[in-house]
Amino acid sequence: MTTLTDIVIEDPRWEEAGLDALAELAAANTLEYLDVPVEGYEIAILACDDARIAELNAEFRDKPTPTNVLSWPSYDLAADEDGATPHPLPSPDPMMGESLGDIAIAYDTCLREAETAGKDMSHHVTHLIVHGVLHLLGYDHVRDRDATLMEGLETKILGKMGIADPYKG
Repeated sequence: MTTLTDIVIEDPRWEEAGLDALAELAAANTLEYLDVPVEGYEIAILACDDARIAELNAEFRDKPTPTNVLSWPSYDLAADEDGATPHPLPSPDPMMGESLGDIAIAYDTCLREAETAGKDMSHHVTHLIVHGVLHLLGYDHVRDRDATLMEGLETKILGKMGIADPYKG
């Protein structure tokens, strides 16, 4: 089986957290739920700390603070209307494959959020990877109906994985 995620680990705590397996499972489940074939696509993931993600957040969003996850889609698939399904992905090149985009995830913020919410760290990280992959596929949460759609998908995907609704409690 081809690997969907290509992970660069800058913070070794991610190795101990098992990010490789969590990210692969979360990304594959997200694509499968949306009937997107896993074969032929790739997602790059940077596993970093708060200092690194704060740099990225400052550079790309003018917010010089840490955040839990950032994403950079390869394609602009955003729906034109609030609450509509994003545009479809282009088919992957059978010889080269297709990058869906990049995700960065910060260990410190993820751990802090999981502890504060009383959640299992692996479940929280899985949620954030699902969230990031949905961004790569054109989903967003800026507009109200888009947010409802995205959060509903996250809940359903995580539920199929045996993870409780992250938006309850």
